[in-house]
Formats: sequence, C-alpha cells, structure tokens
Amino acid sequence: MTSYQPTVLNHGPGGMQELLTVPQVMAQLQLGRSAVYDLLRTRQLASITLGRACRIPTHALTDFIRTRLDQEAA
Repeated sequence: MTSYQPTVLNHGPGGMQELLTVPQVMAQLQLGRSAVYDLLRTRQLASITLGRACRIPTHALTDFIRTRLDQEAA
C-alpha cells in the first residue's frame, strides 16, 4: 500500500488545509489517472490550481466519497 504525504497549508488562524496531488488521490481511490482527471473535469471532485499544478483538498475527497456512499445507499 502506498503511503502519501499531503501538502499542508496554513488556512487562517488555527486552521490547516491539506492538499493532495492527483497521484495521491489515485492511490486513495484506487483509480487510474484518466478516471481522476475525468472526476475533476466534470467537477465531481473539487480542486484548486496553483500555477500549472492541480491540488485536491482533503475535505473535497472526503465529500466526494461521502456523496458517492449516499448515492449508493439511496
């Protein structure tokens, strides 16, 4: 199993925001690169762009998983 080290940004007083790379999200979801980029392109998975780099906030990944679980349960 691949471990990942998220990028941590200071997000205001007392708050930290972790950002994941596409390969880290690929490992977490066990999906290929194209599938992750499709999720980003269709805005099913939120991301931010820093220069040319795409980063996915950990809360966006958590929200995506929660939404998919809710859809499967319905």
